[in-house]
Amino acid sequence: MNAPDPAIHRPMPHVLNTYGRLPIALTHGRGCWVWDTQGRRYLDALGGIAVNTLGHAHPRLVPALQDQVARMIHCSNYYEVPLQEQLAARLCELSGLAGAFFCNSGLEANEGALKIARKYGHDRGISRPQVIVYEKAFHGRSIATLSATGNPKVQKGFEPLVEGFVRVPLNDLDAIREVARTNPDVVAVFLEVIQGEGGINPARADYLRGLRALCDERGWLLMLDEVQCGLGRTGKWFAHQWAGIRPDVMPLAKGLGSGVPIGAIVCGLKAVDVLGPGNHGTTFGGNPLAMRAGVETLRIMEEEGLLANAAAMGELLMGELRRGLQGVAGVVEFRGQGLMIGIELDRPCGVLLQRAADAGLMISVTADRVVRLLPALVIGADEVRGIASILVPLVRDFLAEAPAS
Repeated sequence: MNAPDPAIHRPMPHVLNTYGRLPIALTHGRGCWVWDTQGRRYLDALGGIAVNTLGHAHPRLVPALQDQVARMIHCSNYYEVPLQEQLAARLCELSGLAGAFFCNSGLEANEGALKIARKYGHDRGISRPQVIVYEKAFHGRSIATLSATGNPKVQKGFEPLVEGFVRVPLNDLDAIREVARTNPDVVAVFLEVIQGEGGINPARADYLRGLRALCDERGWLLMLDEVQCGLGRTGKWFAHQWAGIRPDVMPLAKGLGSGVPIGAIVCGLKAVDVLGPGNHGTTFGGNPLAMRAGVETLRIMEEEGLLANAAAMGELLMGELRRGLQGVAGVVEFRGQGLMIGIELDRPCGVLLQRAADAGLMISVTADRVVRLLPALVIGADEVRGIASILVPLVRDFLAEAPAS
């Protein structure tokens, strides 16, 4: 193994080098704007990767969290945590499901969902349960969620992967039917309603309805990963609601706490009693601070009409982007819904991260070629137009530099 090159300057030399960071250190934010240590201001179109639902320093969230910190931050799950019940009841009301388990992240929520699927299979006498997963999926970086993920680049170097997964392409019901015909050990289908890291790839509404019918027919669990696309981002509380269905298991995280780490597994009647005492647990999950953040986030979202705002601002943003980039050579496709938008280009475009930051805009590039936008749900029309006014010329100039390789 090669030793690190001492000539390469690392501003955080004692932090493991696991991220390709930009040379920017942020100090504070307000709404959809953030500032760095040099006093430069940026329009935040990334939202902490769909985490900062209410933007930065929301005037109603901040005092609620300050109040909770002064009361209690953490207590053990040996005891009842009333805020857990309050948040779980609200999530069940919004989703039509029956119960929730709280953890700390999307990875943990997805890991827990996979445990539910395996236990569900064992309870039905299947000794080696199989879960159908998807090409281009991303469910996390633990060994199990990495194995469910459909990206060989992030899996490389961590083999052997966990067994028990059958991979299919998205939006192809015939592929699912073929698995059903040949594999009697399938117990669940696990997918993102809109693939985030995979490039903002939506599952079609008719496909989701077909999956629901097939899972009912076969007795499988339908497990919908709403970690990135849920919590109002598409203009409904959960992205699958556009298809008029309900899952059996729904992992949540990211935007549920508006920046406070939180994850949840929300279960319907088919799955709510699969796990019992001793089957699963967490030290930090469900702590009072995270629960208060979740309760207040949902309350503020509802009272400030942020689902409608996400739908309206997403439509405006998509329209501005199409107006500026539709028909430009090198622009392949616009995808997404609400404030979850991807622009696929015909070439790798990672350099746009730094160029956008230099222009005062924070974005993401995912799947190498897709510009990803996930701003806070509090964003207004002027800020939406600001995103487009910066991004459109950046993309145009980038595509004009050289043809795709």
